[in-house]
Amino acid sequence: MNLFSDLKRDFSVSALIAGAVVVLVGYTSSGAIIFAACKALGGTADDIASWMWALGWGMGICCIAPTLRYRIPVVAAWSTPGAALIATSANGITMPEAIGAFLLSSALIALAGVSGAFERLMNRIPLGLGSALLAGILLRFALDAFQSVSVEPLLILAMLAAHLIGRRWLPRYSVALVLATGAAILLAQSRLNFATLQFSLASPKWTSPVFSWQAMIGLGVPLFVVTMISQNLPGIAAIRAAKYNTPISPTITLTGVVNFVLAPFGALGLNLAAITAAIAMSPEAHPDARKRYIAALVTGVLYCIAGAYGSVVGGLFASFPRAFIVALAGLALLTTLGNSLGAALTDETERESALIAFLVAASGLTLFGIGSAFWAVVAGISARMILRRR
Repeated sequence: MNLFSDLKRDFSVSALIAGAVVVLVGYTSSGAIIFAACKALGGTADDIASWMWALGWGMGICCIAPTLRYRIPVVAAWSTPGAALIATSANGITMPEAIGAFLLSSALIALAGVSGAFERLMNRIPLGLGSALLAGILLRFALDAFQSVSVEPLLILAMLAAHLIGRRWLPRYSVALVLATGAAILLAQSRLNFATLQFSLASPKWTSPVFSWQAMIGLGVPLFVVTMISQNLPGIAAIRAAKYNTPISPTITLTGVVNFVLAPFGALGLNLAAITAAIAMSPEAHPDARKRYIAALVTGVLYCIAGAYGSVVGGLFASFPRAFIVALAGLALLTTLGNSLGAALTDETERESALIAFLVAASGLTLFGIGSAFWAVVAGISARMILRRR
């Protein structure tokens, strides 16, 4: 009874809109990479529908369970760099062999959570560096939003105007106002057509795993590494930057266990979200940080619904132009970007090392197949050690 009364008391329209934006941005920003990864393994339309079913339900469970447990916004996502790894490095690996690799990666993630090793490592990273890491990641989205003005001037400038008006007079509903403004313009231009969509429930497809050492070493281990470094690491940075004391080890363990169960149906990798989590944990979701968990719950429910209709979700989200999604994400993250920059540069003794971490993260640097989030931490900690040495 307490749970329902708490949900009723803490519910807000702004949190509902924030959760919907999280799902919209999450699917449209990288859904095509999931399709490409499945096709690289020889997947059919039924396989793609099953993958979307498994990932949708997996993300939903990993959002809802810890959020209800801790009353803190926890947002999960699929491993976008993991999908890109599969799409570009399949190298003749069959679908059953890939499923075996997914199971290995999931088991390693669960082990990292149970042992607490990853959380202990993250706790040693100063808040300033973590905030700089998140700010560097968010900067690319903010820049893309403003650069898209040259592609869609009317649409993006109208959305920017809606953002400023919302921040001035309706701060809790600024994201909703931006979303409504952009959608209204697209409808007026007859650029949104949902008539061809046929809604039907997705059917999960079981694929029996095959364990080959080539797939284990060539795909399973790299998938674990990129998921932990490129996804979970910035995801934890987003949580820390928002000043939430989320228990990391149990949450990481949950993503590994849920992924292990759903891997035979196509769950390639589940992890903590960073970009979309920042939307759910921002003041736009709710001015009271204690009530922003509602946005994560809405996200989880919508993910489950999207998973149930996995066969049509791709076409639904593909109806929106890329410029609209980029602008929506960038404008929704402006406040979080500003807060992260402020936290990163507050301490003068840590400012230069944090600035280096910020620039590396913002650069999009990739070395040895590892993304900029990892190298930002390496560069920031290295600079901090050198500058603090007597």
